[in-house]
Amino acid sequence: MQLALSQLSAHLQKGLRSLYVLHGDEPLLQQEAADAIRASARAQGYTERSVFTVSGAHFDWSEVLAAGGSLSLFADKQIVEVRVPSGKPGKEGSTALQQLAASAQGEDSTLTLVLLPRLDAPTRKGAWFAALENGGVSIPVDTVERSALPEWIALRLQQQGQRVVAGEEGQRTLQFFADRVEGNLLAAHQEIQKLGLLYPPGELSQAQVESAVVHVARYDVFKLSEAVLSGQVGRVQRMLDGLQAEGEAAVLVHYTLAEDIRALKRVKDAIAAGKPLPMALREQRVWGPRERLFERVLPRMTPARLNGLLQAAHQVDGIVKGLKVADWPTEPWQALQRLALRFSRFCSAR
Repeated sequence: MQLALSQLSAHLQKGLRSLYVLHGDEPLLQQEAADAIRASARAQGYTERSVFTVSGAHFDWSEVLAAGGSLSLFADKQIVEVRVPSGKPGKEGSTALQQLAASAQGEDSTLTLVLLPRLDAPTRKGAWFAALENGGVSIPVDTVERSALPEWIALRLQQQGQRVVAGEEGQRTLQFFADRVEGNLLAAHQEIQKLGLLYPPGELSQAQVESAVVHVARYDVFKLSEAVLSGQVGRVQRMLDGLQAEGEAAVLVHYTLAEDIRALKRVKDAIAAGKPLPMALREQRVWGPRERLFERVLPRMTPARLNGLLQAAHQVDGIVKGLKVADWPTEPWQALQRLALRFSRFCSAR
């Protein structure tokens, strides 16, 4: 039986099944789903819990099979949790999991919980996974895609009694938040919790969210982008020195600078083609403080300057990857400094 993650809460209110399988590549959501199942089980008298983590080809599956039939003198219900981090139980494990699925039928003293990573199509079609899925409740734990992330953030804020302002400003705030935590739902969860600690229940302003989230999410690199676009040449130099000293990857710093240059060029071209500035910015996903910086910088950026910056960014891309480029420093961080300082001076030029 397959069950959507969003349906788990309603399902648990109706009663427990004896076998659950959670599979997916989003650790936060899988952990929360497992916690919900365990909490429901404890409320129904499953007081003992055994955890088995399958590590390597020599894992002893007999212990897992034996655990299902052994209860202590002090409990009449138990949870047997089997974690397979690799998603590859092996030949012996495949047989054991099929036996677990078969023994779970009609079992009311043992709840079996199997935790798996995201599985490829051939694995999902294998005999052992089919047995688990047919014998219990299978719940895929999918990644929250970027397009759905703002809504997910808004829902989590609502659960702790907070919300962004209504209308376009609120949407910009959520997009800003999503841009800062995309690809790391654990970080998003922590940032949401932090907002709950910093501010009382109720409405959150864009300034409050920007202040709290930017402070921790790739703080140095994002602040470097802000400093460059603000034309703060001295600050840019200090931040580059600090990033290099802290061991930040030169490739990441280059990517941040190049993305700003490319976005400015696309927006400039869109405006030249007749698009309104707000529409051009939205199409390039330029939000929040970055949007205001772009609005200030764009009048200063002539086509010749942007073309020159694009060419320079292309040359520095080769340097940070180990290539030599004529008339450029061979050391990546020196090349990055030349690019960043040139970019910053253009942003400050009148």
